[in-house]
Amino acid sequence: MIALAQIEAARARIADDAIRTPLVRLELGGGGAEVYLKLENLQPIGSFKIRGAANAIRAAAPAVREQGLVTASAGNMAQGVAWVARELGLPATIAVPEHAPQAKLEAIARLGGRVLKLSYDDWWQAIVTGRVDGIAGLFVHPVCDEGVIAGNGTIGLEILEDLPDPDAVVIPYGGGGLTVGVASAVKALRPQANVYTAEPATGAALVAARRAGGPVDVEYRASFVDGAGSRRVLDAMWPRVAPLVDDAFAVATADAAAAVRVLAERAHVIAEGAGALALAAALAGRAGSGKIVCIVSGANIDPARLAEILCDRAGAIG
Repeated sequence: MIALAQIEAARARIADDAIRTPLVRLELGGGGAEVYLKLENLQPIGSFKIRGAANAIRAAAPAVREQGLVTASAGNMAQGVAWVARELGLPATIAVPEHAPQAKLEAIARLGGRVLKLSYDDWWQAIVTGRVDGIAGLFVHPVCDEGVIAGNGTIGLEILEDLPDPDAVVIPYGGGGLTVGVASAVKALRPQANVYTAEPATGAALVAARRAGGPVDVEYRASFVDGAGSRRVLDAMWPRVAPLVDDAFAVATADAAAAVRVLAERAHVIAEGAGALALAAALAGRAGSGKIVCIVSGANIDPARLAEILCDRAGAIG
């Protein structure tokens, strides 16, 4: 758990980088749960990742970051690091997996970041070890960095200020940094609220870890839900995540695609696959009843893929 004092300090530190995003009710019609959307897709880079990146980088001593910045990311943390690097006049090198979507690669380039494509295995190894071999600079870990987690936790503060009595908060799960940050704030300020996670079924590592009692390897398959899911819960994150999460859900990619359509049609919101996972779980009734907050974590989806999903009324996208 991250201390509230760290999260509050992060909020002050990132005030010039991240915006306070709205919490809006999704009108679904009929009875059942009240679903609210925390619209992190509206951040300047289209993702919550700017919060953690800005906090970790701005908290570092200038002498530490003067060699430049480095991260390993499927795209959204990459943009966060590149954004802050541009603001500070620093070079940024971004290691990305070979399946990273073109829209995210183009966004990194627009922000001035240098893209280094790696095989998925090599990219995952960079996340495990916290370094990219042969590249010097301050490595901003997309998941485990304390500053990153505290920055993510500012989302939880904002949720509870706008909706003091949620019954559940549903969080898309990739590496756990978003979950630990948000859940730290939620559990500290409203401990009776349930915290749930949602992962793509093509890489539901937390679901498997909870079943096994610890991290285990799972089969991972790349899909359009590129910002969440993995082959294994990071060993360093498991003891932090486990006590904060009340349940974890695996979401079929077809259900994630359906949630992307619901967000576009009913809330006029563009979401990437990972950004729709929490809503997909809530729409399936898995988060229960009452007031449910779904974090829409990002909007960085290839336009062609978005068009394909929006036109796929039969729900065949996987």
